[in-house]
Amino acid sequence: MKKRLLFVDDDTNLLMGLRRSLHSMREEWEMEFAGSGSEALRLLDKPFDVVVSDMRMPGMTGLELLNTVQNQFPQTIRILLSGQSDRESILNSAVRAHQYLAKPFDAQRLKALLSQTIALGDLLDNASLKSFVSRLNSIPSLPTLYLEVTNELRASDPSPARIGAIVARDMSMTAKILQVANSVSFGTRAEIMQPEQAVLHLGLDTVQSLVLSLSIFSTLSARQQKSYSAEGLWQHSNLTGSICRSIARAEGIPATARGAYFSAGLLHDIGKMIIASADPGHLRVIDQTAIAERKPTWQVEREALGCTHAEVGAYLLGIWGLPFPIVEAVAWHHRPSDSPANEMSPLAAVHVANVLASQSHMENAHIEQLIDTVFLERIGRLDQLETWTSACDETPNQGQTR
Repeated sequence: MKKRLLFVDDDTNLLMGLRRSLHSMREEWEMEFAGSGSEALRLLDKPFDVVVSDMRMPGMTGLELLNTVQNQFPQTIRILLSGQSDRESILNSAVRAHQYLAKPFDAQRLKALLSQTIALGDLLDNASLKSFVSRLNSIPSLPTLYLEVTNELRASDPSPARIGAIVARDMSMTAKILQVANSVSFGTRAEIMQPEQAVLHLGLDTVQSLVLSLSIFSTLSARQQKSYSAEGLWQHSNLTGSICRSIARAEGIPATARGAYFSAGLLHDIGKMIIASADPGHLRVIDQTAIAERKPTWQVEREALGCTHAEVGAYLLGIWGLPFPIVEAVAWHHRPSDSPANEMSPLAAVHVANVLASQSHMENAHIEQLIDTVFLERIGRLDQLETWTSACDETPNQGQTR
């Protein structure tokens, strides 16, 4: 079935250009073009898979339109276009849009982005979870880390380096700040892979407004904290990220590129946090069932929810516009052989690091039973497993596992 896309802009020339540039997709996409928000509303008789709207239009603004779309059709992916790159525009888009694209932009790159974003929809077949994920503006952060970053931002002389380091310890804040930073940098073709880089790119004023003014970074509720081991999830995620970075170092990956490996490891289980946000009791029951039935957690999730935390996390990070290497690693970290990957990437590191972080006390023979050696052989890294395991032994805080 064709995917439905709606493009809204009061610039007639821009719409005509999009028609020409996207003409080759007409067999896959059913596309509508509207010159105003009111015209777009008349076309919303049934849901679109994606709505791409300009921010500043006479009459109804793009933000107002996307607010209506979110309320009526929460599963629709919402993308905002703007020729303004001021802090107010960025902050407003962070609440209503999944992605914010600064004008001018390359139409072919937009087509590639839309194709990739639409394809992510197939990861998540659970309609109720897809609706919930599409509504998310923020994911709860660990209270102690949230307090650290707010205290640093309120200090007389806040340090971007210190703020970036705090954010880099929290999967939720990392995901959100990478979303905003990559949206803002879309027109420059730069991909921002690590939170420290994102803080510097956005600037302290914007980060401060994101954290303190809009509350898009929130803390876990008391109910959420009681429902499952949030601290354990954070420790495991940080350890996995650290091992990923050690694996990247062992592979000779340049220091400037290791941030993608750490971020992918840090974010690999963010789907668990999303599931917990939807229903705090779900995660506890799933974990208990997995232990009782001696099954992997992701298998129990599929039986109970129709999808896994890996798919939930990848879907959100994908529609938020995070770089593909991170999304790919999150999506396939339990089943890398099912991915299209054929070379060394964060996916390989996250898959192995996740096992090592969870099973570092076990013998290597047992570890190899849990690691997809067929995949490692496919990408030419099976002979590196021993080296990677040694890198795990040298990673700080390796005892902090779930």
